[in-house]
Amino acid sequence: MHFVENGHISVNETIAVVCHDAGGANLVFSYLLQNRPNNLKIYAKGPALQIYPEFFPELANEDSISKLLDGVDMLVTGTGWSADIEHDARKLAKSRGIKSIAIIDHWVKYIARFIRKGQLVLPDEIWVSDADAFGLVQTQFPNLVIKKIRNHYLEKLVSGISKKLPIKPLEVLYILEPARSNWGGGELGEFQALDFFMSKLHLLALPKETVIKLRPHPSDTFGKYNTWITKQEYPSVVLEDNISLQQSITRSSIVVGCESFALVVALLAGKKVFCSLPPWAPPCGLPHKGLIHLKEER
Repeated sequence: MHFVENGHISVNETIAVVCHDAGGANLVFSYLLQNRPNNLKIYAKGPALQIYPEFFPELANEDSISKLLDGVDMLVTGTGWSADIEHDARKLAKSRGIKSIAIIDHWVKYIARFIRKGQLVLPDEIWVSDADAFGLVQTQFPNLVIKKIRNHYLEKLVSGISKKLPIKPLEVLYILEPARSNWGGGELGEFQALDFFMSKLHLLALPKETVIKLRPHPSDTFGKYNTWITKQEYPSVVLEDNISLQQSITRSSIVVGCESFALVVALLAGKKVFCSLPPWAPPCGLPHKGLIHLKEER
């Protein structure tokens, strides 16, 4: 994994951190653990609230964004979809003259990450963790400072995935994620993608005993896919066990999904990876070589 690391945090500064979604939280906290300032304050909600104690168990979660920003030199945020707290923090930091850095953990829909209720609030700098994202962000934000940092979280995930061939029966891992659109249809995009995948399943030429395991997204509600599973004619479609992403990918012969970060992890781990976005959905935003698009397979 090649990169030029030029994002930098001074150990002598007081840094405020705001995170919500799991992907951004893992990247941000992993980076800060390796480049830790002497004074660090955290405001976390959602999945990030469960994640940050794994990195900084000694730190208490702040009561509010306003209190968090008192006396700090810099704000560092994730750029998740699921809540407004990172947007609100950047907005308040701007009003107080506090420098803000937004760390992007993905490769899609960059501009939309900084808009809430029609209001665009940009940070002073955007940090990304690979060359693909760097080029994409530079194109979309030509007037912002863009820097690269090391993705300690991704490196750790990939290093923890076994290179041994998976045991039988073979498992296909389907990474679920909310599409946040119905693409002009009558049901959520994530279910349309699942149906499209099942319609193309014959192209994979899987042994009949192969198990298809669905791994829910951290934001998915409990039981969201139960009804869909019961309607499938394929004999072995089940929800993934409560195991780590590394274990899920290790046990899989094939990994499938739409635009999930986990697909990139699987690619870097040497797995055969398919994108299940149907032809009527927007193009896949992942720029990585080696990703096979089911809509192009015949």
